Amino acid sequence: MTDIDVRARLALLGRSPTAADIAEALRSGGRIVSDVAVMALQQELVQDCEGIGVLEPLLDTPGLTDILVNGPDRVYMDCGRGPVLTPIRFSSAEDVRRLGVRLAASAGRRLDDGSPFVDARLGNGLRFHAVLEGICEPGPCLSLRVPARNPLSMADWESSGGLHPHVRAVLERVVDAKVSFLICGGTGSGKTTLLASMLSAVPEAERIVVVEDSRELDPAHPHVVRLESRPCNTEGAGLVTMSDLVRQALRMRPDRLVVGEVRGAELRDMLQALNTGHEGGCGTVHANSVVDVPARLEALAALGGLSRAAAHAQIAAALSVAIHVTCVGGRRRVSQIGVFRSDERGMVCVEQAWAWDGVRLQEGPGAEELARKIHLSDGRLAGQWSADGQRSPLPARALP
Repeated sequence: MTDIDVRARLALLGRSPTAADIAEALRSGGRIVSDVAVMALQQELVQDCEGIGVLEPLLDTPGLTDILVNGPDRVYMDCGRGPVLTPIRFSSAEDVRRLGVRLAASAGRRLDDGSPFVDARLGNGLRFHAVLEGICEPGPCLSLRVPARNPLSMADWESSGGLHPHVRAVLERVVDAKVSFLICGGTGSGKTTLLASMLSAVPEAERIVVVEDSRELDPAHPHVVRLESRPCNTEGAGLVTMSDLVRQALRMRPDRLVVGEVRGAELRDMLQALNTGHEGGCGTVHANSVVDVPARLEALAALGGLSRAAAHAQIAAALSVAIHVTCVGGRRRVSQIGVFRSDERGMVCVEQAWAWDGVRLQEGPGAEELARKIHLSDGRLAGQWSADGQRSPLPARALP
């Protein structure tokens, strides 16, 4: 009798098997029964039915951000310095598939040959994505994004070298002045982490309403309401889109409207909201740099039915600041800030206010405009900063 046969026999019990049940199933299959064999099979059964299976021990790794399964033989983990191969292996591709199907089902999603990929949030907060064999090589692939156990503050960003001291003060002023902003960057660059850090700096008296496709934002703030989109069920009913949620959020008296990640037609609703008196709105978007943000937003606005001229008019009136985050060699850094401006044709561009390479902070043409937007009295951002780290007189979190 194979392991699969033994498991099938135990499944017929209709309850959690005891050690005696496992020993009897092994004995009936002609297998050698020992304490070691019983305990090993019992542990495997627990892993198969609870948590994330054989991947569960990886969750105890300090600083873990991602678990990546490329078929049964290649399991990687990322602790912020890039994927590293682990010794964990699955018995077969079917075991990977079985885990994926179970995790999808636990989130109320479907994963099978008719629906070979899924993106969901698990009950323990993990962001889960799976693609089955047939459209994926080298077999079933699973991706798990692990939320930060301790949300980073702005001070944490600075102490880790990811945020220049002067820039920290500037970002805090962006929050205090209720300036609308977008954080841009690539996948895994730290956009959501930085957004959560900035939202944690929002005054406690303000109400934050967060709209997300899959919940990731967890700011350290006492008054946060989270709305999460939902796909339709197997009957094709129950769909709740990001656009639906943005419209509902506007009826919930938000002091800050947050769209966790702008990736589709919901941009139209977000821009309309920020043009109707909702200050301090913010979100994240994928873009290569701050100057590339307008082109990205124009493409997303087209999905919402906005013409190019209408999109640029809405963007110019709704958004003020773009913040770019990069991840190089596993180190996340706030590398650029830019300001939205319209040219003589009404087309929006983003002018760079400053750039930081981790050593030198350089001022750009948009510095004075950014200073004006955040009510900075001296009219300058980076002029008093150089590689020697001489401190600027700009006070943190103190609006003039």
